[in-house]
Amino acid sequence: MANNTSNIDTLRAEIAAAAARMIAEDGADYATAKRKAARLILGNTKVRGEVMPDNAQVEEEVRQYNDLFFADTQPIRLLHLRKLALHMMDELAQFSPYLTGAVLNGTAGEHSDIHLQLFSESPKDVEIFLLNRNVAFEVSESTHSRSGEPVETLSFMWQNEGIHLALYDTDDLRRIPKNSSEGKVLRADAAAVRALIEDKETNE
Repeated sequence: MANNTSNIDTLRAEIAAAAARMIAEDGADYATAKRKAARLILGNTKVRGEVMPDNAQVEEEVRQYNDLFFADTQPIRLLHLRKLALHMMDELAQFSPYLTGAVLNGTAGEHSDIHLQLFSESPKDVEIFLLNRNVAFEVSESTHSRSGEPVETLSFMWQNEGIHLALYDTDDLRRIPKNSSEGKVLRADAAAVRALIEDKETNE
């Protein structure tokens, strides 16, 4: 039994490491990276759920990969993206923007985009706001952070970076879940992002 558990842990770690490389090098999303990594390591063998690493394990592997291979460039890239995110959040202040994803958690790399959650009475309010500023956007869907339901998402390029705005109802803002999971911040408002930037610049 102990050997079986050890084998599962080893496979899970190998899949996490392979997925992290795909995320850091190619900008793959977590779900795709884990699926491809499992296929790479296990071939056509059916993947059991217990051998798949969770996102937290993969995220830690991405951090280690960045530290090992991108120590000279990744922190600069991260700071750049956080500053752009803050600028965009200031522009979208009326929609109570929150930063999420790799730019917030510190794993953002060369291929990372900026992901924001906005809160409004209607998605049309945000669409009109962007159209009035001549921003050409594409409409798609992302997954609701709490319910798992589809959420309308507007995507566009700004200063050569990808921006994705997930459009939540204002009721979701009032029911916003706790801002941490096992001590990790899941989202941050403009004040928190500004603090992250100032802390980084102060410590350089």
